[in-house]
Amino acid sequence: MKKVVLILWATLGFWGVFAQPDSTINKIIEIGKTDNQTMQLLDELCNLIGGRLVGSNAYDNAVMWAASKFKEWGMEVITEEVGVLPVGFNRGPSFGRLLSHNGEILHFATPSYTAGTKGVQRGHVVIEPKTRKEFERMKGKLKGAWVLISGENNGWPIDFSEEADAHRAEIIAKNEIIQAKNDSIRRLNWENRNSKAPQIDLLPYEEEPALFYKEMVEAGILGIIQSSKVPIRALYDRKNHDKMSWDNLPKVPDIKLDEHQYDKIKKLVEERQYVILEFDIRNHFRPGPVPFKSVFGIIKGTEKPDELVIMGGHLDAFDVATGASDNASGAVPAMEAARLIMKAGGKPKRTIIVALWAGEEFGLLGSMAWVKRYENILPKVSAMFNRDGGPTVPTSISVPKAMLADFQKICEPIPNINPKFPFEVKESKPRPKPKRPGGTDSSPFLMAGVPALSFGTSDIEGQDFSYMEIWHTERDTYEKCPPSYMNHTSIVTAVTVYGVANLDHLLSREGFFAPEAEPVKKAKKKKKDSLN
Repeated sequence: MKKVVLILWATLGFWGVFAQPDSTINKIIEIGKTDNQTMQLLDELCNLIGGRLVGSNAYDNAVMWAASKFKEWGMEVITEEVGVLPVGFNRGPSFGRLLSHNGEILHFATPSYTAGTKGVQRGHVVIEPKTRKEFERMKGKLKGAWVLISGENNGWPIDFSEEADAHRAEIIAKNEIIQAKNDSIRRLNWENRNSKAPQIDLLPYEEEPALFYKEMVEAGILGIIQSSKVPIRALYDRKNHDKMSWDNLPKVPDIKLDEHQYDKIKKLVEERQYVILEFDIRNHFRPGPVPFKSVFGIIKGTEKPDELVIMGGHLDAFDVATGASDNASGAVPAMEAARLIMKAGGKPKRTIIVALWAGEEFGLLGSMAWVKRYENILPKVSAMFNRDGGPTVPTSISVPKAMLADFQKICEPIPNINPKFPFEVKESKPRPKPKRPGGTDSSPFLMAGVPALSFGTSDIEGQDFSYMEIWHTERDTYEKCPPSYMNHTSIVTAVTVYGVANLDHLLSREGFFAPEAEPVKKAKKKKKDSLN
């Protein structure tokens, strides 16, 4: 560990002491207002590179792109391998039509790391069987069919792990019992068909999507289709992915279809109409091992280069869209903030690191790896700034009492940058130190006792932004990020981070975390000792 840390700081080096002009902050603000490149960076990352799933060529391109930008701006660059995937994945264009009924274009998505079609594939549609008897009756019809499965899409592909197979087997067994009871009910209803006795309702089967998944695949289905609310969410299943190999890949597409079109098709099939669907889904797997890296742009400290201020967001993104809000809206403002500091001739006392984390969507892999790798230098991280909540504009920051005076001074220029966007420094109460990882890259730092901060934001212009509308869905695209919000975010980030890096001291951690509760057994022992 010590050797790794020494190598890092040998790379960072030492620039010596430079006098800081009082006008640096003013220059940052001026450049940010007259030559802001945030939206250009967002365009390149989202529209030219696109969705950046870890394990994809697009993610590799994003790493090279970010590194080239940092070098262009005169920054040092470090890329660090975070992990290796057994196989990678690239998503291509997709197209589908309801051929048998006016050629209606289908609205759908597929989860990441699921199969594509083998070129254009056409086939009839069936509804999945719920019992072994139903499966045996229709297994010949399954060959070349698109199968409508039950349930509602929540983003995940159908689980084909051994655990899922065991669960499906239990449901099949229960449905066998229900089917036997229903057979008895049918006989009884038939015998009483001419009597005044009321007919008995059949018992419902237990629902589980794709109960006969592997048997249907072996029978030659073209793919499975599940109903999805709009906008369509598409994720990936880590449990399935970690067990993938080039010889054990998903074999059929897993299609999440607009619920309105799904219901229409299902009704036609229930009426025993002959329905033909055509799909062309160009999902492709990539032979592993596929390594993936985090990218760090570095502005070296002039007086205290071994003390750090970190800002950034995660570089990876789900590929059902282009990952604009989640999380180019976090990564890009940090990049632009660094460019503004460099362009303004900033020479911070402490080293500023722009951290573009890998694998956040795979479980905070990049940030967790960094915290573990550089455990010994965490006490010298003054603060970690993380943005991963969408493209709304910063209007506040909450810090404990011990930091309040520092941030009031640092953030004093911010309300004057744009009169439309007020800004307030608020006092926060101590928070519990998390015991388990949360949902974003600040979590591993908080677990390690490092102050991790995020700006409070709001949709102050009334852009009608809804994060949950776009989160991990097909709508996470460039136009959902308002330029006024994004540009202002970059300037606010630059001013704040540069100010923290230029303090005469590290930020105080006093009162940031609430005191940890004493273990019950230890507390009882102390009470006993005091009685003696």
